Amino acid sequence: MSNQQRIVFVDYIRVVACFLVMLVHASENFYAADASGLAGNVSMLANEANRFWVAFYDGALGRISVPLFMVVSAFLLVPVKQGVTMAAFYKRRFLRILPPMISFMLLYTFLPLLWGQMTWEQSWHDFVMLPFNFPSMAGHLWFMYPLISLYLIIPVVSPWLERASAKDERLFLSIFALSTLVPWLVRFVSADLWGNCFWNPYFGMLYYCSGYLGYLVLAHYIRVHLDWSRAKRMRIGWICFLVGAVFTGWSFWQAGVPGQPIETPMLEWSWEFCTPNVLCATFGAFLLFTCIKRSVAPRWITEVSKLSFGMYLMHLFFLSNIAPIFVAGNQAEPLIPVALAIPCIALLTFICCVVTTKLISLLPGSKWIVG
Repeated sequence: MSNQQRIVFVDYIRVVACFLVMLVHASENFYAADASGLAGNVSMLANEANRFWVAFYDGALGRISVPLFMVVSAFLLVPVKQGVTMAAFYKRRFLRILPPMISFMLLYTFLPLLWGQMTWEQSWHDFVMLPFNFPSMAGHLWFMYPLISLYLIIPVVSPWLERASAKDERLFLSIFALSTLVPWLVRFVSADLWGNCFWNPYFGMLYYCSGYLGYLVLAHYIRVHLDWSRAKRMRIGWICFLVGAVFTGWSFWQAGVPGQPIETPMLEWSWEFCTPNVLCATFGAFLLFTCIKRSVAPRWITEVSKLSFGMYLMHLFFLSNIAPIFVAGNQAEPLIPVALAIPCIALLTFICCVVTTKLISLLPGSKWIVG
């Protein structure tokens, strides 16, 4: 996309969402119960300060990062342009994301061996499992699989979106909003919900109207049908973002008790990306970004936006080595107060990723590595 064709507020979203991803992973260093620095199956908060600031940075602010990326992708790509076949759409999208994804999967599988962050046995196991999932040192690459799924479904739903009225899309979005209750109902009521059982564990009643497809339709609805004034978008955007963010932060805070191990899914019970609170906060944040009316973004915003995919792919290499400096082996008493440590880890990681991705982008064939 040339600078003349760029949508300014989308560039701002990419930059902010990319930083928020790093803020999330920086926060995990202050409730992880093991030495990896990332939250595993069990978590533990060292003290009240960690409890509050992780809830604030990781929950209230950071949880909108992934849905924002999903909404942006759909906002730009849906519906598929007239005359573009399904095969042509897949070829263009997957040639852009799969080579960098595979490159970094291999890097995360073997590169940590150089500084002793993993064993050869673990590397080989990760390599053998690459056709089936992301490497153990690259948990953030989980995002690539739902993104691929979104790309797969875009040509299928595009014809419907071209014909659907605003009322039709609102009806679908209402069903999607209902589906965001499923994670809570499964956790607190019954895992056998609306047709789910041991012989049908995945495809319950709302399966086909749930997940990131809902964010895809939301993006199209905002772009095509939402004609609110800037003032109304600002007002409703702030209300939705604050309501969703406050609930997301509070849910972590109330579940965590300093000094007591807790299963991470129970600590993060409202942090899944397709829950009502995260949907509310994401919708509000996206509305706020659409209020940016600049005709051209500052050059650094545009440049970082272009680099954001590569930055996302590589950021754990830097973060996993920067974070231990601040944590200093003691989550309760890091090098600087946790209120500053988390954003500092994220900011230093962000800067390292900008510089490294930019340098790689200058090399011939760089698109196969950083997109």
